[in-house]
Amino acid sequence: MCGFVGFTNKIGNADVVIEEMMETIRHRGPDAGGKYVDKYIALGHRRLSIIDVSEQGNQPLYSEDGNFVLVFNGEIYNYQEIRSELIAKGYHFATNTDSEVLIYGYAEYGTKLLEKLRGMFAFVIWDKKNKTLFGARDFFGIKPLYYAKMDGTLLFGSEIKAFLKHPAFKKELNTDALEEYLTFQYSAMDETFFKNVYKLPPAHYFLLKDNEFRIQRYWDVKFNPDSNPTLETWVNQISEIFHDSVRAHKIADVEVGSFLSSGVDSSYVAAIADVDKTFTVGFGADEKYNEIGWAKDFSKAIGKQNFSKIIQPEEYWQELKHIQYQMDEPLADPSAVALYFVCGLASEQLKVVLSGEGADEIFGGYNVYSEPNATLYDKLPYSVRHAVGKVAEKLPAKRGVNFFVRKGKTLEERFIGNAYMFTPAERKSLLKMTTNAPDPQKLTAHYYKRVQGMDDVTKMQYLDLHMWMAGDILLKADKMSMAHSLELRVPFLDKRVMGLASHIPTKYRVTRKAVTDENTPYVTKYAMRLAAQKDTPQGTDKTAKKKKLGFPVPIRVWLKDEKYYQIVKQRFESPASEQFFHTKKLIQLLDDHKNGKADNSRKIWTVFTFLLWYAVFFENEPIHQPI
Repeated sequence: MCGFVGFTNKIGNADVVIEEMMETIRHRGPDAGGKYVDKYIALGHRRLSIIDVSEQGNQPLYSEDGNFVLVFNGEIYNYQEIRSELIAKGYHFATNTDSEVLIYGYAEYGTKLLEKLRGMFAFVIWDKKNKTLFGARDFFGIKPLYYAKMDGTLLFGSEIKAFLKHPAFKKELNTDALEEYLTFQYSAMDETFFKNVYKLPPAHYFLLKDNEFRIQRYWDVKFNPDSNPTLETWVNQISEIFHDSVRAHKIADVEVGSFLSSGVDSSYVAAIADVDKTFTVGFGADEKYNEIGWAKDFSKAIGKQNFSKIIQPEEYWQELKHIQYQMDEPLADPSAVALYFVCGLASEQLKVVLSGEGADEIFGGYNVYSEPNATLYDKLPYSVRHAVGKVAEKLPAKRGVNFFVRKGKTLEERFIGNAYMFTPAERKSLLKMTTNAPDPQKLTAHYYKRVQGMDDVTKMQYLDLHMWMAGDILLKADKMSMAHSLELRVPFLDKRVMGLASHIPTKYRVTRKAVTDENTPYVTKYAMRLAAQKDTPQGTDKTAKKKKLGFPVPIRVWLKDEKYYQIVKQRFESPASEQFFHTKKLIQLLDDHKNGKADNSRKIWTVFTFLLWYAVFFENEPIHQPI
């Protein structure tokens, strides 16, 4: 796991600038640094040594003839298999790293190399002879890759903050991204919060040659359910393929640990990974916000040691600006901060940890996936539900009314992912400026178009795989782990696991009451839960049956506390807030929440997070100064 930066060279002090950019991302790779500079290109790399920890594995890495130069972030889990193929074709390897297979794999297969890879990656290869720059990002977007075109220069790298060191970089806020963020709680567009800075989408590569910059998709998830195999067959196949994925994700020359909560995903990983150490964090003594007891019991049952930490409110709030700095773009997911602390806990003892991200998107685990056709009301003609929904929209918003509003819309109209903060009307009312931000449905439309004709659960999964997972789940996983120089690996997000899961019928992903028992109206990740129950020790199966909880953080409680209420209120009344928002409306949201009139905690947190991020990147507030 590492980080890299680079740019097309149009400046006279490229050596100095690339060093400054590398220093900005030192946290991604504190073990070693290296650079390559010629009159066309500058590449810089920071290394966290995991495989072949000797100096031979330092980057940039070169082909035997010196023509290809590589900088790479990630892990290739099937590198030994590809290496053997390339050796048989006559290539000579100078290291035992997984990195070198990318150089000779590209030399042999060109962009078709990407079809052969199994792993998480972002990398760039410079072909000196053909003056071609090739860059790629992994299938799911586990590893980040940003790029920017400014003043005739192409900048690229693992983190946007490194771009700020380049003289061609012009720092401007993208207000379109701000408006969109108010709905999604994360940066939902390809263009980031910085104007003219973009994310290379997952499963895409770019080529730069003769000043032509081209982006191409090379892989996509394709759901093709197969109703022939029995449930037992699916369960056994899930067990077999997941064991294989965990074995591959454990390949390392350093110790590997595992995160552990009370949920089935991390418990399944920890149970079959056979690591010695698990890590858990929580808040206070309330089991609603503290899974440490569950984790310790489970660790004891599987014979492993659990390390835990109770996060105090003061330290949570103290780290908020630092976390938004590490994130590069604002992310209003409160669990990102909890993830920051568990990464810090693990990094005190090791360099690599396994985690359960991706299981919900792949196997159908979110509670919202149970919503389609869940009630008798769903059986009414859509025209009737639509008419009732239009009437309900005119009534004050509350739980019962919201049900009819939601059921009066098509899936494509109502579902944009796991978070829906401000409606388009609400965000326009809140913002002082007018932007060109598209309606949320325009962002989701082309994903829904690709799965036309599929059932609603599959559509929801497909959308979340491409938007929510890459924009929220994997962003925080990468940035929070790398903030502590920790490699986080996600064995559920494996091409082979996805290949199997894409064939599982919907009824074995989200299962109805008749299939399970009277006390459970539905079961998400049904087949996967049964596989986990089969593969975990007797007496620990309660985790396999546990309802999806997420990473609970007591934000709604804290925002009613006078101390934290005042912290947020002060930020809402700041000059920066006045610049963007109608602050009286923000204060009203805050007061209504404190007084128990509404649960506005997530909306408040969304705006508050942006203002902290803006203070760090545009007002130069010290990241460790109290908020």
